[in-house]
Parts: sequence; C-alpha cells; structure tokens
Amino acid sequence: MSLEPEPSQPPQLRRTIGPAQLAFYTLGSMLGSGIYGLVGQAAGLSGNAVWLSFLIAFVAALLTGLSYASLGSRYPRAGGVAYIIERAFRSPLAGFVAGLAILCSGLTSIATQAQIFAGNLAELTGGSISAIALGFVLVISGIVFRGIRESMWVTVLCTCVEATGLLIIIATGFSYWGGVDYFEVPARLGDDANAGMWIAVMQGTILTFFAFIGFEDTLNVAEECREPERTLPIGLLTAMGVAAVLYLGVAISVVSVVPWQELAEVPGPLAEVMRRAGSLIPPVAFTAITLFAVTNTALVNYVTGSRLLYGMAHQKLLPAPFGKIHETTRTPHIAIIGILLLLVPLALFGTVTELASASVLLLLAVFTAMNIALIVLQRRAGEPKAQFEIPSIIPIAGAVVCAAIMLVRVVTGDLYAPLLAGGLLAGIFVLYAFAPSQAGREGAATQHGPGVN
Repeated sequence: MSLEPEPSQPPQLRRTIGPAQLAFYTLGSMLGSGIYGLVGQAAGLSGNAVWLSFLIAFVAALLTGLSYASLGSRYPRAGGVAYIIERAFRSPLAGFVAGLAILCSGLTSIATQAQIFAGNLAELTGGSISAIALGFVLVISGIVFRGIRESMWVTVLCTCVEATGLLIIIATGFSYWGGVDYFEVPARLGDDANAGMWIAVMQGTILTFFAFIGFEDTLNVAEECREPERTLPIGLLTAMGVAAVLYLGVAISVVSVVPWQELAEVPGPLAEVMRRAGSLIPPVAFTAITLFAVTNTALVNYVTGSRLLYGMAHQKLLPAPFGKIHETTRTPHIAIIGILLLLVPLALFGTVTELASASVLLLLAVFTAMNIALIVLQRRAGEPKAQFEIPSIIPIAGAVVCAAIMLVRVVTGDLYAPLLAGGLLAGIFVLYAFAPSQAGREGAATQHGPGVN
C-alpha cells in the first residue's frame, strides 16, 4: 500500500451567491450613475413620452437579456462570453476578441467611475482629485481581492442606496403625476403628429437602451453561484424587471415636476426635480448617492473583469497565471493585480470618455454575437440543454435590435468612436498573435476549468 500523500486539489472559486444576491449584483450594475444624468438627455429627445422610450428600451434589452439567461443556464462558467463565443463559432480568435472587448468596456467604465467619484468627493472635501482617484481604485481592488462574499455585501449596500435615491424621486414626484400630457414630444417640422411622436420616442429609446446595460456581468460570476443553472436566469431577469419599474417611475416623475424642455439643460436633472418640488432632502444627499452609485458600478466591473481573465486563462486564451486562485481568499488574485496595473494610469492620467464610447460599440457587437451564438448552439446536435430555454425567435430579434442600435450609433455620431473601436479591435488581434499557441488552445472550448460542476 502506498503511503505517499495524494496530490492536493488546487483552490477553487467559492460558491456563495444565491438568486437574491445575484439580482442585487445585476441591478447595481445596471442602475449605476447613468440614470442620474441620462434621463434628462432622454427627455430632451422624447419629451414627456420619455417613459415610453424606457419601456421600449426595456423590451429591446430584455431580448438579449433572455439570451444571456439561457446561455448562462446552459454554460455556467467564469469568462462566459469568451467561452460561449469560442464554442459557438469554434474559433479561439472569436472568443479572444469577445472577451477582451468586454474587458476594455469594463476597464474604461472603472476608470470613468474613479474620475467621477474623485471629482464629486473633491468638491465636498477639497481634496486632490488624483489622490482620491488612486485611493478609490486601491480600495475597490482590496474589496475584490478580499472575497466574493465581501464584494457581494458591498454591492447589496450600494444597490440599496441607489434604489432608495430613485424611490425618493418617484415618491417626491408622485403627487405631480397626471399634471402633464405624457405623449407630448418635441415638434418636428414636416412630420405629422403620429410620425413625429414615434420618431421622437425611438430617438429616446436608442439612448435609454444603455440604461439597461450591465445584465451581461452575471455570466462571469457563474462559478461562484449556488445552482447556477437556476440562479443565473432568476437573478438576471429579476434585476431587469426591477430596473424597468424604477426607470419608468423616475421618467414619469421627472417630466411631471420639471418641463421636459428644461430637463435636458440642467446638469443634475434629479437634483432639479427635488429643488422644484421643495423637498427637504439637501442636494448633498444626491451627491452622496452618486458616490455609492459609481462605487457599485466600478466594483461590479472589477469583479467581472477579474473573472473574465480567470475564465479565459482556463480556456488557454490567456497566460495560465491569470487562472490561479488564492488559497485563502479564493479569488483570482493574479487577474485582480493585472487589472489594477492597467487601471492606475487610466484612472490618473487617461481621458476615457472617447474610449468609453468606442467600447460601447464593441459591447453592442458582442451582444449581437451572443444572440447569434445561442441560435447556433440551440441547433447544434450534442450541445447541453438549458434549464431555461427560450424560442429561437428571441435571440434572432435580439441580434437584429443590437445590430440596428450599433448601426445608428455609427451613422448618427462622429467618426472618432468607430475609428477608435476599430483601433481597439486591431490591438486585440495583435495581442492574439502573442497569446498561447493554437496547439495549446485545441479542445479548450469543450473543457471545464476548476470550479465547474
């Protein structure tokens, strides 16, 4: 009988996330800080019918959300986007490009939130913006490194604060409901009333669609969910439903209190609603809520980015060290450190506004590809069945909607963002040339990394 000890198993990600925690995580990712400024811009496009723009945007986003829920139920693993794209199209290059496109979006989002946080806090305290931004990034990194349980509790706290801020707006404006025509839109010369209304509403819909972005982050914590095949669809769809109700309530409230013509002109539309309604809540309270909102967005994107690098390492799309798990914290510490090294110069010295616009285009391209991937995998023999299955017409419609919004963004905006998006793609292709060899990737799309049951 051999007395040699059995080799110890490498540490795995810790499964602690249930449906409620995942719903808070996803909701926090969607609410973010965008709604606090976006609703004013949307009202400038859609007038009092901005609520209808949010409703249509919800339906449009839900198509892709349902596809993500089904794919997450079918393939619950970290780095889900890269894995699913590679598996569907049988192309490591496609998975690599999709994964790094999501990572670019996350990095620019975190850097943007760091700058917003620093600017708001410096205004209150008079501190150095650079020092605050650096401290913000270091604290967020520490929370993510400490563990998924701790990250989730911070996310739950921040999401509750964000949602409370929106509920305060709804409650403040509720007594004003019914005081305006909720189908009044900006007049357009040469259009009849009905056509003009729908043109205005759809213009607002293109903008409000981005208030629902964030649901895609759920896939990357799949390996840390309990019963992920069930938890992912429940958490994702619950969060989207709650976000839609909050957005509709806020949209109706703001145009009920402040004329839509003025909403687009004020820097803080929700604070303006509180001022006009004579609320006793001081404006500084909404600055504090903004700090919680940007913290939440940054934290969720940091968790997503680290799990994405971890998953891609196990697909052999990135160097193996990114796939290592810390023995004590059970977090992908090398991936977390790698993201930190990229973030510090971005947060301190980068101008990320244009980069963020370009990454949004890449994100829409990934949404389109994920919808198509679901169609391919549904029809391929031998693929596992999802506990949450949807008809093929849903991902088909989702792909069309995302491609159409991407096209509108390219056609109606300046050329800088599309050119920068092309430059990012070119850079990703160059990075692929230095990634692990094709021989090392062979078969990775059908293998399971640590922590996958």
